[in-house]
Amino acid sequence: MLFAPASNPDVLAKLPRSGPDAVVIDLEDAVPADGKVAARQHAREVGEALATELPTLAVCVRVNAVSSDWFADDVRDALGPWLAGVVVPKLDTRADVETVALALERAGVGDVAVIAGIETVAGVARVDEVLQPPVRMAYFGAEDFIADIGGVRTEDGTEVLYARSRVAVAARLAGVLAIDQIVPGFSDDDRFLADARAGRAIGYRGKMCIHPAQVPLANQVFSPSEEEQDWARRLLAAYKQAELEGEGAIVFEGQMVDEPMARRARALLGTGG
Repeated sequence: MLFAPASNPDVLAKLPRSGPDAVVIDLEDAVPADGKVAARQHAREVGEALATELPTLAVCVRVNAVSSDWFADDVRDALGPWLAGVVVPKLDTRADVETVALALERAGVGDVAVIAGIETVAGVARVDEVLQPPVRMAYFGAEDFIADIGGVRTEDGTEVLYARSRVAVAARLAGVLAIDQIVPGFSDDDRFLADARAGRAIGYRGKMCIHPAQVPLANQVFSPSEEEQDWARRLLAAYKQAELEGEGAIVFEGQMVDEPMARRARALLGTGG
């Protein structure tokens, strides 16, 4: 998911060039208060143009938080039937989700996917109640979470490991797609790759990107490599043969393989979890 501020229509028009699966036109923190009105118009015009020209691209808009002064106007003025998803930051309670659902219904886009931002202490603590319909995706916002809890951001990220993992677990239980935190330093490829690999390892299925250069790195980490796919196919073939012979577990390339490992291989190939 590649984010860009709605206040810059020239940048918005270039979003698809780096090959993201989804683009997010951002009305929240990236847009100053006195630029919100113009940004909403840019979001609607550029968003509709992108969705029309590139029907396979998921075009989303991030509105301001439910508790903000701008939420209602964002929903009324920036969204449209072309929208693939609406990103709502700082969702803390089930009541917040119900407010979003009602606002979208009144705006005529009630069937759109809601992408929930879990990025406060309250949101992490109540994530189970937040990840309910119409929420279909969620992201963990490490920067806002650390600011809210009064912590300190570090390079290895251990300070957000609990919250990051809790969101991934809750998303899995809710059947919601989990998108991993941003990496602010967009010129540090090694740090981005390490952070993305850590996110994938704990269950995230994609990455939020704040610069086009991060998109191919995210695709590299979250798309199964040829080697991984080949491994999964060979493992499943061996496991299927073992099942036909009445065996519940086998040794494959030095590893004990049973149903959980086979399930992981199927998920990697997209043939079922």
